[in-house]
Order: sequence, then C-alpha cells, then structure tokens
Amino acid sequence: MSKTLAMTQQSSLPPAGLFRRLGALIYDSLIIVAVVMMAAGLVIALLHAAMAMGIFSPAPYQDVSDFTTNHPIWGPAFTAYIAAVWIYFFVYFWTKAGQTLGMRAWKLQIRNDDGSRISVTQALIRIATSGFGLANLTVPFDPKKRGFHDIWAKTRVVVLPKAN
Repeated sequence: MSKTLAMTQQSSLPPAGLFRRLGALIYDSLIIVAVVMMAAGLVIALLHAAMAMGIFSPAPYQDVSDFTTNHPIWGPAFTAYIAAVWIYFFVYFWTKAGQTLGMRAWKLQIRNDDGSRISVTQALIRIATSGFGLANLTVPFDPKKRGFHDIWAKTRVVVLPKAN
C-alpha cells in the first residue's frame, strides 16, 4: 500500500464522539482501580513483610495503612507512587498501541493527524490537561470533535472500522 493511500485511509476515519469516549473512560476507570489496588497492595504487603521480619515498625501510627496515609514523608511518597502507576498506565498504552483496553473495547484510537502514534510528551500533555476526563466535555463544541486535551496535545481520537 502506498504512503498516500495509507494517509488517505487514516484521515478518513471518523472522529470519536462524546458518548463513545465516556464509555471507554468508564471502562478504563474500572481497570485503573484494579491496577492501583494491586500497586498499593504490593507496598502494603512489603511493609507487612518488613514488620514480620522486625525491620520495620509503623509506630507511632496505628498500622501500615495509617503510616502510608499520614506519615509526613512516606504519605506523599506513597501518593506519588500511586499517581505514577496511574500515569504510566495511560502513557504506556497510548504510546505503544494508541489505545487503552477500554478504548480497544470501544474501537477508539489516539493518533497524530498523519496516523502515527503519539509521543510520550503528547501523552503527558493529554493527562495534564484532561481534568480526569472532564476535557472530553468540549468534544460536542469543537468542529473537529476534539477534547481540550486533544487540542493541547495535537492529537485526535478516531473510531476504528469494524474488523472483517
């Protein structure tokens, strides 16, 4: 297939509407909750193992959960770790395949105007300007059906054709 034909097919894909985007967002939210629970559980398990070996004590905090939430250093570090896991999930899927699992289920893909995959920088801009998905509320008002975060990151979300 020639490059011109490939670019024509890329540009002919329709932009994703609000409801399809929200469907994917809800689907991905459920996956993110599970991923974050596993990431947090790993830290909690490691701290409990350290307690069992006698190399860690959460005192003066009531327990490990209280320690990871309220300690002046470890509390913010734990929050940053959870945020990094959340951000890595989206950056990884958007830059490797152009779609998260929820986007795959709803047949959506993030790409550049020429059909290429987005960069890590573009993915980080999308996350920083997405407002936890609220940026999608601008889709009905944009003539090209872009969210606020798509405009800032210079990306577009398209609906993929059904598989044969």
